Amino acid sequence: MRVYSDPASERHVNHLARVEAPERFPAALAGAEEAQRSGVPVEWRSCEPAQEDVLERVHARAYLDHLKNLSAQGEGYLSLDTALNSHSWEVASLASGAAIAAVESALSGEAAFAISRPPGHHAGRVTGMGFCLLNHVAVAAEHARSRGIERVAVLDWDVHHGNGTQDIFYDDGQVLYLSAHQSPFYPGTGRADEVGEGRGRGLTVNVPLPARSGEEAYAAAFAGVFLPVVREFGPALILVSAGYDAHRNDPLGGMALEAASFGRFAAWLASLAGEVGAAPPALVLEGGYDLDALTTGVAATMRGVEEPQDDAPEYAGDVRPVESARKVLAPFWESLR
Repeated sequence: MRVYSDPASERHVNHLARVEAPERFPAALAGAEEAQRSGVPVEWRSCEPAQEDVLERVHARAYLDHLKNLSAQGEGYLSLDTALNSHSWEVASLASGAAIAAVESALSGEAAFAISRPPGHHAGRVTGMGFCLLNHVAVAAEHARSRGIERVAVLDWDVHHGNGTQDIFYDDGQVLYLSAHQSPFYPGTGRADEVGEGRGRGLTVNVPLPARSGEEAYAAAFAGVFLPVVREFGPALILVSAGYDAHRNDPLGGMALEAASFGRFAAWLASLAGEVGAAPPALVLEGGYDLDALTTGVAATMRGVEEPQDDAPEYAGDVRPVESARKVLAPFWESLR
């Protein structure tokens, strides 16, 4: 498994959000090192900044110029929780570049993890919020499409709904966006009835879960919605917005997952990728603000990708949030009827 990163990830400082701290980067790398010690074959790779013409496939030119100018000034802010310093443009561009490199690796047949910061899934075409400046997983998806990949699935298990990613692909007919997230919670989006528009109708798949949900609820979401929908969609590439703030110890989240839970999610997705003939998964780091949970979660995820499991859970049909999502999505997916 390839890990793409750059030491510059520590240079971005968001003074409006102490939890999205530079220390998150070495904590995530420590997870990759832990996975390597446990037997996962890890190939460490550097990355290059994403080129601006590539970023423009996702973000408006004026927004990119605004980010660059704020960073060049040495400081600035995009929202009440999202600030920049003089290194922020470089760091965010490298994070998108790491996600692009992870896609290239996956398309060559090798699973990959882009370990960088800040996270990206709250960033929209013209907005930054929720600690996010650029939407790295969306940039990765668009890069895959520029390579001729027609069907891309993005699965987001961050505790917060990826409103930016959803908005970017909401009316797109080639990108399937799936999210399990705490609700009600920041940023207030991700209802089950948000299913996409136009050509993208049915390709936004949300399973909002109540606070304190543990692996049993997430497993039901995977078995009852995500796995059958992805199987029916038949993507050539599966991207993962891999956040670790649904861990029970996270200071921002309110869920009850353990580190091993993320490993099982990753194993189910890796197995499904093989089943549908997709490339191995490409993962992009999102949130996760307890440093120990971030380390152990990354390690478990990498082990899971390298050890696909065919014994994915079966859906028993008795989890209310999952039943609600299935009812809304059934008109679009035969596998949910």
